[in-house]
Amino acid sequence: MAKPKEITIYDLARKLNVSIATVSRALKDDPVVSKKTKKKIFDLAEEMGYRYNHFARNLREQRTYTIGVIVPRLNSYFMSTVIAGIESVANNEGYTLIISQSSESAGKEVDSAKTMFNNRVDGLLVSLAYETDDLAHFDQFIKKDVPLIFFDRVAEHPDCTCVLIDNRRGAYESTSHLIAQGCKRIVHITATPKRNVYADRLAGYKQALADHQLAFDEKYILINNLSQEDGAQAAAAILQMNPLPDAIFAANDNCAVGCMVALKKAGIRIPQDIAFAGFNNDPVSTVVEPNLTTINYPGYKMGEMAAASLINHLNGVNSIDATNTILLRSELIIRASSLKTSSDSE
Repeated sequence: MAKPKEITIYDLARKLNVSIATVSRALKDDPVVSKKTKKKIFDLAEEMGYRYNHFARNLREQRTYTIGVIVPRLNSYFMSTVIAGIESVANNEGYTLIISQSSESAGKEVDSAKTMFNNRVDGLLVSLAYETDDLAHFDQFIKKDVPLIFFDRVAEHPDCTCVLIDNRRGAYESTSHLIAQGCKRIVHITATPKRNVYADRLAGYKQALADHQLAFDEKYILINNLSQEDGAQAAAAILQMNPLPDAIFAANDNCAVGCMVALKKAGIRIPQDIAFAGFNNDPVSTVVEPNLTTINYPGYKMGEMAAASLINHLNGVNSIDATNTILLRSELIIRASSLKTSSDSE
């Protein structure tokens, strides 16, 4: 069976008795062409089944209008909001996304970077895996002048911009709030300090202790992958501590909730016996009882900012070389899980 003939702009021009240049401009939404003529051309294009030849345009412009996005996990609420922010900006600007997850594996991240490079993405947005030690797999992008922006989990690189929040400050505010509630033995559950996010949150926690004349104790630092299951395992370790801690600051809400639920099952009252604070303001923080004190982390805004910075650079509007770090605001949201002073009087 013969393949149907592909409709071209010549066919549209002939049918409407206009120039090829007019059809071409109309399809690019050029303001030179009147709205009335544009409508006629678009209507006919749809009727005849015309398909815009993106491949030819990309060859002409030496761009693919695709952006690569590599994230550690797709099943994270925070990361899904970041991707939604990226997608919103990218789609408005005529870009499509190729999204890949490293599943926290450095090897998978290397493979994803290779795939993105071979697909000739115009730019790359990356949040690093737990395991990533070096950035050599991104050198191919730098050499080809393909812009690269790290977001959330970032690494310092002279040729790359980072978009993040002040994790140190967020952790400092959470820990200081727990101290203000009378807490002195504060456990910090976190992930590998290889990543800036967790190193900075640990630094903020330590700084708050120091500023309030509380000694730092290594036994109060529990390192895991911050899943709800890891939170439950952390609870088992906490129950072995003597004396019990009077507060827990977890580096994400999922882990905090897993730990809270397990401790409650063991008969621990929250916040009367142990106060809790998490990080990220995931929906789970308002489902658990008592509701979880947390840091509101603007994921959607982070995605928008990362995508806009990259696309503005690609379009020659602003260069990402102008700044190395873009810091977004975060805020402490105080809920019942940490309010010891009010709960003691109940």
